[in-house]
Amino acid sequence: MDLNTGGLVEASDDGSRELVANPSDAKGFERLAIRISNWMERWFPDSFVIAMLAVLAVAIGALLIGAPTTAVVKSFGDGLWKLLPFSMQMALVVVTGYTLAVSPPMRKLITWVASVPRNGKSAVAYVVLIANLTALLNWGFGLIFAGLLVRALARRRDLKMDYRAASAAAFMGIGAVDHLGLSSSAALLHATPASLPKELFAISGLIPFSETIFTWQNLVVISVMTAVAMLVAYVTAPTGKHCRTAADLNIAVGDEVKTRLSTRPGDWLENSPLLVILVGGMLLGWLAMQGMSKGWMAMTSDLNSYLILVLALSLLAQWRPARFLKAVSDSVPSVGGVIVQFPIYAGVAAILTTAMNVSGHPLSHYISEFFIGMSGEHGLPVIVSVYSIFMGFVVPSAGAKWVLEAPYILSAGNAVHSNLAWLVNTYNGSEALANLINPFWMVPLLGIVGLKARNIITFTLLQFVFLVPVTILTFWLLSFTMPWHPPVFP
Repeated sequence: MDLNTGGLVEASDDGSRELVANPSDAKGFERLAIRISNWMERWFPDSFVIAMLAVLAVAIGALLIGAPTTAVVKSFGDGLWKLLPFSMQMALVVVTGYTLAVSPPMRKLITWVASVPRNGKSAVAYVVLIANLTALLNWGFGLIFAGLLVRALARRRDLKMDYRAASAAAFMGIGAVDHLGLSSSAALLHATPASLPKELFAISGLIPFSETIFTWQNLVVISVMTAVAMLVAYVTAPTGKHCRTAADLNIAVGDEVKTRLSTRPGDWLENSPLLVILVGGMLLGWLAMQGMSKGWMAMTSDLNSYLILVLALSLLAQWRPARFLKAVSDSVPSVGGVIVQFPIYAGVAAILTTAMNVSGHPLSHYISEFFIGMSGEHGLPVIVSVYSIFMGFVVPSAGAKWVLEAPYILSAGNAVHSNLAWLVNTYNGSEALANLINPFWMVPLLGIVGLKARNIITFTLLQFVFLVPVTILTFWLLSFTMPWHPPVFP
């Protein structure tokens, strides 16, 4: 029924009540976005339910290829804990990123960046641009910075911005271009022969950054994907009475950390910057040594180095242990989904890759054979793109998954004379698109913006629909500018 709430209507089931936008007088893509959003917010399940459904889907697939039930169950149970270090890393990405972002210096920077847009639609497109640019430096930094930028934009009283659309825009860095930048684990792996498994190095040889992320073709892909994502974000962002702000969604966006400094003599170290300066300095010193020994590029792309950098900067920016601990405490509720869901996805990946049938092959083997068997020199990038999107949805872990896929993808590249570096880039740019419809990587962002997957999935789904054909076409066209050459062995 109409509640006279500025274009919002009541949607209720089983006693619950929420307001959804009435799309009757909206136009074009905005109307489409509103209709899909209303449906998604009523019917799309929680991201944890999606994770459990993924378990069942992959388990059924493994059984259909002849894997014993005991093998499927064992793979799932054994795999649950294989992402524990990564789960902790992801939790720290959120905690340290939030702690840094709410510090006085970074808060001023984000507030300044948030002052640029002049209306709600342009603000959503602007978030896409900032998310993509920061993700090219580091996906973790981009995800956190963009999420907190959305909160800063929502605090502006002069700006009526759809909070759901802006939050989805903040996800575009990790949902599109992050692995085309310095966070490209596949490109970094092939540029560092010492890190490559010997079997893979024998297939690919050395593939330097000058052939992957530092090419004009890669810049074209980034520019095209960013332009399309900004346009889609702009035209689908609800406005006027269809807009749902953070206040409409009852989301508190105040990020200021307020602490009361204790006057108890035993707490003087908590209120002093002494320990922060010493420990923060040691962390920065460690980073300097790592950069000089391993190379600054390798260090930039390493998640542990990134976490240590953000931890050091967080300590120094908060300046006192008491302020730092209060910010950490405020950030902890955001990581619940990471802690619970990531082990489930680890189990999914384990079933896919380790539950063998009588022929000694897992489900991933048959999926890869299906896609790779349909290619030629310039057709292979298209197949790799489609295959990477599919596999990115099933196994949302770009680096580890590439080690499994690279041998047959690059072997096929050598067989049909398709440029190996471009296949690496095609994988990087396509695999991330699956993140737009897979809640796995949304979890940290959702914790920051205070929403559920169903609140933003409409807008990321629309991005997926437009970006997939554009991205595949772009990689295919540019493959004609990248001739094959034999692997180089230094």
